[in-house]
Amino acid sequence: MSHNSLFAILLRSPWWVSFALVGLFSLAAAALLPREYVYAGVLGTFPFFAVGCVAAWRQWRAPSAARVAAMHAQLQTWHWRDFADALERSWNTNGLTVQRLTGGGAADFVLTQDGQTLLASARRWKAATHGMEPLRELHAAMQARGAAAGLYLLAQGSLSDNARLFARDHGITVVQGDALAGLLLGAR
Repeated sequence: MSHNSLFAILLRSPWWVSFALVGLFSLAAAALLPREYVYAGVLGTFPFFAVGCVAAWRQWRAPSAARVAAMHAQLQTWHWRDFADALERSWNTNGLTVQRLTGGGAADFVLTQDGQTLLASARRWKAATHGMEPLRELHAAMQARGAAAGLYLLAQGSLSDNARLFARDHGITVVQGDALAGLLLGAR
């Protein structure tokens, strides 16, 4: 699904927005369509109802803002070993097979699920600046291992604009901020 499609936007919006659209479109169908087509017009709102249900389910399962803030604070006190252990637990909870890589290469973890391989780089998670070089190294490691995609995790700092474009164009997902906190809190 495209990131900017209507349904993708509704999935990121509060759940009630989709249900408000269902109500609005149903009222419009009842007011504007001939009597014999009102039922079909109301049924046309079903995709919005389904998206609202999915959004509500996701938002209900998401960690609270207080837990996310506490995780951000805790991240600042962790050492690499604590962070790596928490990542491994979270990924295992979400059904991925995790293999830690040693040797200081571009990737720190190999994640597999349903035959798909994903490389994750998290060693620079506390760096103040994140340029293109670690992403290039991760991409080269992805190609060498035949990985479908990559993850680059960072708890502080931000990627340069060029690095963000490189990540987008080369199948690397950047996980930071609330998404990282949610991952560590066990959100699926």
